[in-house]
Amino acid sequence: HTFNPIRIKYIIDKCSSHFKLNKQENKILSKLKILDIGCGGGLVCEPLTRLGAQVTGIDASYKNIEVAKIHAKKNNLNINYVHSTVEDLDINSKFDVILNMEVVEHVDNQQEFIKRSCNITNKNGLIFVATLNKTLFSLIFAKYTAEYILNLLPKGTHDWNKFLTPEEIYSFLIQNSFEVLDTVGISFNPINNSWDLSKSTKGNYIIAAKKY
Repeated sequence: HTFNPIRIKYIIDKCSSHFKLNKQENKILSKLKILDIGCGGGLVCEPLTRLGAQVTGIDASYKNIEVAKIHAKKNNLNINYVHSTVEDLDINSKFDVILNMEVVEHVDNQQEFIKRSCNITNKNGLIFVATLNKTLFSLIFAKYTAEYILNLLPKGTHDWNKFLTPEEIYSFLIQNSFEVLDTVGISFNPINNSWDLSKSTKGNYIIAAKKY
């Protein structure tokens, strides 16, 4: 939950700039179709829906999708939740924005996962990939400290061998007709228990890219 606001702000800022949206509008994202891959309980889907976007959320976990549906219903939010992986997604339409937020490090065939995500993005559409860098820093702090010392995550949540460097993701995106626009780190401040954008990508980072 403390991680989410900074991600949402980054997505909104990049979409506003790229699609030339009016920041004064309450429903600033009303022109956009967004797919959130690995949506979990809907933490990202819900605020984007409130801003007017037509949002579809998919997740490999049936339980996550059911929880997300219940929460959306309680809040009167019209979100299309689907129990599926992106590889198995049975859908004909494409999307203006694809979100891969902390999910690529959990899939087996990462190159195919990115390829499929790219294939269902509209021309001039955006893709966001947020993940953990494959560094000693991430091994110590994002893996062992978070899971085994601070108990912020269940033990075994991450496999460091599946972490990707920004350059590896750049390669996957470029192979699928995308231009990388921006890369920014997200760093945790333990003093005030908050996350902030950072120049350092040694831990968490987000890549924004557009399809040409």
